[in-house]
Amino acid sequence: MTTTICADASIVANVLSNSHPESSFQQLWTQWQTDGTLVVAPTLLLYEICNSLHRAVVAGRITASESERLFEVALSLDVQLYRDAELHQQALKIAQRENLPASYDAHYLALAERLGIELWTGDRRLFNTVRSRLSWVHLVG
Repeated sequence: MTTTICADASIVANVLSNSHPESSFQQLWTQWQTDGTLVVAPTLLLYEICNSLHRAVVAGRITASESERLFEVALSLDVQLYRDAELHQQALKIAQRENLPASYDAHYLALAERLGIELWTGDRRLFNTVRSRLSWVHLVG
């Protein structure tokens, strides 16, 4: 039986930025690939990765050509993307229920909740906000 998990943009962004094989994000991603774990995310993932790469260029941390190469890497990652109106509706409810400052993170929570799977994040703020109520949310790093 294949294990399925939801990974948020913070996981993918750290996998892209951490070329060191010993990073906790890189090790976890490699483990998921080795185990045949199915990684899922809402299509929001690509918007967030695109934005984080653009911000890195604007801040001078990477070049435009590096951002384009890294986005190609992101597109090649084996992630099954979900998009549907019901996901947005559930994200809105979760954002309000969990008193989140924005609804973006709630999309990952909604997908994990819908599929009955774990959500993995590198976002300490999100984790700290929901950890007492949502035991299936895990923090990396």
